[in-house]
Amino acid sequence: MTATATTIALDIGGTYIKGGVAGPDGILRHTERWFTGADRGPDAVLETVIAAAAQLVREHRPSAAGIAAPGIVDELAGVSVLAANLGWRHLPVRGWLTDELGLPVALGHDVRAGGLAEARLGAGRGSRNFLFVPVGTGIAAAHMVDGYAQIGSHSRAGELGHLVVRPGGEACPCGGRGCLETIASAAAIARHYAHATGETDATAKDVGERAAAGDPAAATVWREAIEALADGLAAAITLLDPERIVIGGGLARAGEPYFAPLRAAVAERLSFQTMPQIVPAELGHQAGCQGAALLAHDLLDEDGTAAP
Repeated sequence: MTATATTIALDIGGTYIKGGVAGPDGILRHTERWFTGADRGPDAVLETVIAAAAQLVREHRPSAAGIAAPGIVDELAGVSVLAANLGWRHLPVRGWLTDELGLPVALGHDVRAGGLAEARLGAGRGSRNFLFVPVGTGIAAAHMVDGYAQIGSHSRAGELGHLVVRPGGEACPCGGRGCLETIASAAAIARHYAHATGETDATAKDVGERAAAGDPAAATVWREAIEALADGLAAAITLLDPERIVIGGGLARAGEPYFAPLRAAVAERLSFQTMPQIVPAELGHQAGCQGAALLAHDLLDEDGTAAP
């Protein structure tokens, strides 16, 4: 890698900051991670982000940087509007990092960055119109059209996890009730199984395996999660008519015991709509960081130097 062709990327999560270095093609070549330290407060998180980025700059002499952040992100203004898990509100992240690093910086939403990576390098390749839906601690979506994520009029597009699928149901931290992620997220699956059995250390993966093995409580929780996700996806299909839905996050690794009933449940809910392909994501936990690298790569001219 030459210095002028290298970009760095950071994907800021609630527990870890994932960092990477990309070559002239924008593809990650090297990755590492740091603890986010969100419990130390929002200023400490920002200091950790700046320190991690500065370390990568010293070691790899990049020409641009890309940052993927959670929550509500205004990519055009370069501002983290709200990242509740980090304690960030209206932080001009792009401007501060540009000043600290002396480099052009691209700021993106973590899920939309992941969608960009899947569009160019993963399970979204060849599709002009698809949904990237990571199912993890929460649920979100990126609506990818011609390779780019739709951000909405107020930078809030894609909050699929807060679509109400069970009116009057469980309270959600967003203030609503019966939101999709209170039922179908990995965190919700583990929580509901714990409530049903008293077993607090089972993960969503464990619940899926136990459901397949015939555990009645696990089977009920697993089925309810899949049916709720099918309700949410059916609504998204009706509104957006995607040709493909790419499921990411930890549950994407559950394989056919997850995807087969999910496809069947979605198909049952459709009438005039066209059933899209529903496939697992290909880039796993690196999707956000890889997307941030691509955002940084897009800031460069063809010769690998920062565009004026």
